[in-house]
Amino acid sequence: MDGMLSQDEINALLSGMDPGDMAGGATPDTGAPADAGVSADDTLSDVEKDAVGEVANISMGSSATTLYSLVNRKVNITTPVVSMVNWQGVTGDYEKPCVFIQIHYTAGLDGSNILVLREHDVKVITDLMMGGDGTNTDGELGELHLSAISEAMNQMMGAAATSLSTMLGTMIDISPPDATLLDLTEYQNGEDISPFLGGTFVKVAFTMQIEDLVDSTIMQLYPLDFAKRLVKTFMDSTAPAEPEPAPAPAPTPQAAPTPQQQPQQPQMQPGMGMDQSMNGMPNMGMPNMGMGMPGMMMPGMMPNMQQMNVQPAQFQSFNPEYAAMQANENIGLIMDVPLNVTVELGRTSKSISEILDFAPGTIIELDKIAGEPIDVLVNGKFVAKGEVVVIEESFAVRITEIIK
Repeated sequence: MDGMLSQDEINALLSGMDPGDMAGGATPDTGAPADAGVSADDTLSDVEKDAVGEVANISMGSSATTLYSLVNRKVNITTPVVSMVNWQGVTGDYEKPCVFIQIHYTAGLDGSNILVLREHDVKVITDLMMGGDGTNTDGELGELHLSAISEAMNQMMGAAATSLSTMLGTMIDISPPDATLLDLTEYQNGEDISPFLGGTFVKVAFTMQIEDLVDSTIMQLYPLDFAKRLVKTFMDSTAPAEPEPAPAPAPTPQAAPTPQQQPQQPQMQPGMGMDQSMNGMPNMGMPNMGMGMPGMMMPGMMPNMQQMNVQPAQFQSFNPEYAAMQANENIGLIMDVPLNVTVELGRTSKSISEILDFAPGTIIELDKIAGEPIDVLVNGKFVAKGEVVVIEESFAVRITEIIK
């Protein structure tokens, strides 16, 4: 032997294995690919991945229901796919600018996670929240979109926290989410965004569908240590409790029954099931199947039937007042979202040559008659009419009519 180590022996030493084990083809069993330097603490086993997926599935189920109430569109979020990735695994899926929403747990769980949405999806959701049809997605993503999606995520993840509280048996709460528009191509390392993105972390991928407007992938990113704590809490909450052994009953002496206490045999009545063809003769030689013959009344059944309280089902009526109440509850979810209010004096159409002739002093005639109410628009939607007034040195509008 020349004293030089082979490549297999070098790899075995780097991975902390005995060279003899490597020669025999043994690999460490960590629940992950047998790469050099990978230990059980640096990844999740298949069982742990299943547990994370189950928690995420329950959370996103509640979130989808909440999102439906916000956008008034059918929302479908598919079963999650859990994997271990690094920063390159995220940037490969989201090359364009996307929205990172950081969620911090303040009670019940210690840690945070990040929800990643595509820029187009955020525009669709916010347009639907503002009363649009989801097609107003032109222009850049601004503070209005980020404020609206933060409020939506606050409601969605709040519902998810409530579901987790029920499942884990402990109070779980979150802080208001923080939404940021990021261009992932500008970050060589995710550590600049959040410290845990600098290493290996857990990615939970979902497919989100909102009717025919959205059909894309959203991601939820967990720190590895947070995912392990979540799995432990989930396992502890779902572990079946050992039943306590029931105390053995004390033997009690029993006296022989008197003739008056002898149990009476049920009388077979003619016209009851199979006994009708037997003219009321006792059921001789018939095997005991553990249940009465059709039409027979077994001993002890009549008292139970007499104790039943049967009532007709009652349902809540769907009247207009109830529908209005539901609408008020839904609109209350987005009361803090800012909207742009525009007052329009009138409009007109001009050719390009006429516009090029514009100069100081040019008069542009509008389609409004003098004194006619002006239009009030909210986020480009016509909502009211009003008249121009002056308050001190500022113009204002007095609402005269609400457009339904």
